[in-house]
Amino acid sequence: MTPGTHLALTLTLSGGTAADARAVVHTLESAFGTAEDMPGNGGATVYTAAFDNDVPVGAGVTPPTAPPLSAPVTVTLQGSPEAVRRADKTLTSVFTVHEEGMVSGDQEQEWQLRLEP
Repeated sequence: MTPGTHLALTLTLSGGTAADARAVVHTLESAFGTAEDMPGNGGATVYTAAFDNDVPVGAGVTPPTAPPLSAPVTVTLQGSPEAVRRADKTLTSVFTVHEEGMVSGDQEQEWQLRLEP
């Protein structure tokens, strides 16, 4: 078994297309492994995705190539402090990110980010 950390992260994405939401989720797969839920196609205005994986040490070291976004995307990250920090670091390495707000608790954090095309 590869040593690592168990990380759970939930995302809520709005403001872009389903393709934009999937691009953001695929970007995070470099740091979190495969998503449990992937945004689908359709006319939704809010998309969700979740990661709940054992992540090997060193995962996410090489940031993926920035996928093009068609519009600004608002992303809400929810999870442990480590999961949220890792997601923020990964997204910031790929996209232009503006922090919109954060709420911190003992066991979970919630950060809202705006990703620019």
